[in-house]
Amino acid sequence: MTELILHHFDWSPFAEKARLALGFKGLAWRSVQIPMIMPRPDLMPLTGGYRKTPTLQIGADIYCDTRLIARELERRFPTPTLFPDGNQGLALALSAWSDTAFFEPGAGLSMGMNKDVPEDVVNDRKAFFNFMDFSRLEADVPHMLAQLRGNADLVEQQLADGRDFLLGSEPGWADITAYFPLWMTRVFIPGGNELLAPCLQVARWEHRIKAIGHGQRSEIDSQAALDLARDAQPLPGRGIDVADPLQLQAGERVSVSPDDYGRVPVTGELVTLEMHEVAVRRQDPRVGTVVTHFPRIGYRVEKV
Repeated sequence: MTELILHHFDWSPFAEKARLALGFKGLAWRSVQIPMIMPRPDLMPLTGGYRKTPTLQIGADIYCDTRLIARELERRFPTPTLFPDGNQGLALALSAWSDTAFFEPGAGLSMGMNKDVPEDVVNDRKAFFNFMDFSRLEADVPHMLAQLRGNADLVEQQLADGRDFLLGSEPGWADITAYFPLWMTRVFIPGGNELLAPCLQVARWEHRIKAIGHGQRSEIDSQAALDLARDAQPLPGRGIDVADPLQLQAGERVSVSPDDYGRVPVTGELVTLEMHEVAVRRQDPRVGTVVTHFPRIGYRVEKV
């Protein structure tokens, strides 16, 4: 089995989602610590410029976005399932809520309420978080607190009947994706614990999710990860959906970019275009041939 390599930094809220998914599956994985801010010279050969965190490397295949990482882990390691009771569609749809409506006010508060954020981090996030008006962060604190509080209460309401997990008696991706903004709140936002204090069911549920753990983690350096990619061959593409509205062909050069923030296009040769995944083959002198994979939902694909 090709090693699982997570490129992340420990304080990344989205990386916490991936780490919990790896732990849920009981997997051993290698950790490559990346810089919190750009540039990331040892990651770019694998991703082609994609700047969100984390990415999962499996040989010469690179998986971007936690939603696709969850799908790929489920495909390769189907038990225990991240989607009990056939709720994959609902659980992945919940990611659209937690990644935006729940995450974004927390990200704004972590920048607006902390006075000691280093200037280089602030400048990096100004270029990255286009949903934030940095000139209004302090003024918007009450609004963002209200948004965060309201979203946390949605989780509290879902747990109000005493269930152990959001969608029933078994944990899964729905729990992991709802947990990470709360993890961020407690770690990064001054007064976060006090803000969440009324959410008694949430607090008990958080302990259950935290107990999932991160699996068996071991560290490697970035050069070792690049060497593993160089010595591997990417999986064959899964072809082109003939019903896809873009009407693209295998082998065409395309760009792929998020349609929310961090809109850095990744260009390459199209090898997979399905309803829920797009993948491009790329060449880089440090790693040779790699294939970089993205979700379709939330990503723009354009011919170049």
